[in-house]
Amino acid sequence: MAEAAPTPNWATIAVTRVDDIIELRLHSDGGPLIWSAEAHRECYEAFLWVAADREAKVLILTGTGDTFCDALDTTSFSQMAWHELWYEGRRMTAGLNEIDIPIIGAVNGPATIHGELPVMADIVIAADHADFADHAHFAARDNVAGDGSNLVWAELLGRTRGMYFLLTGERITADEGKRIGFVNEVMPLAALNDRAWELARELARRELPILRYAKDAIGIGFRRDFRQNLGHGLGVQGSGYWAIGGIKAGRYQQ
Repeated sequence: MAEAAPTPNWATIAVTRVDDIIELRLHSDGGPLIWSAEAHRECYEAFLWVAADREAKVLILTGTGDTFCDALDTTSFSQMAWHELWYEGRRMTAGLNEIDIPIIGAVNGPATIHGELPVMADIVIAADHADFADHAHFAARDNVAGDGSNLVWAELLGRTRGMYFLLTGERITADEGKRIGFVNEVMPLAALNDRAWELARELARRELPILRYAKDAIGIGFRRDFRQNLGHGLGVQGSGYWAIGGIKAGRYQQ
């Protein structure tokens, strides 16, 4: 088989590779991730990099410390044009969706900014203090959730609960996530990383084609629909930016 691609040096993603298992650990300066324009760009690059790796069998996606991501650096996005956000945002969630090996999401704490990323995994385990919310969009920032978070949470929670979750900023605890079904296991933070690697090694015992085909067979409906609907969601999110800009500039009334 072809050799694995060289490991890039990202500022917000630490890469650990042991044999055919890759771990992507998100961070900011070695601590919990603060979502930024840099993290936005590097996540899409990293997901495409993993998808192109022809040797990897399992991906672990996790955070740093006791928080997955609970803070947002809005200033870093202020100089980006919408078409740049659209380009990166489409490739970030679509890239994660297109990874054709099993993904383990190890949620090490509150995931309220882009918490959809770890729960897009095929197996989701969480620290017992973790919780989930969408505080990057509508409820906290009057921003349309159209970047794939809308599709993920509607799929996991159902349309009505998903709408409530996105419109109100509701926090869902790890235990409640397990009861609903989008979290598989809940445990103390100290046990989380070891459990993620234990699961990864168990999966990696299988041959790579079987892992790829099993994932494709189980996830075909959501992955197809996600691919088709993402462009529309980003379109209406961009329309929201345009509308707010027009209102602030006095071009038309609300």
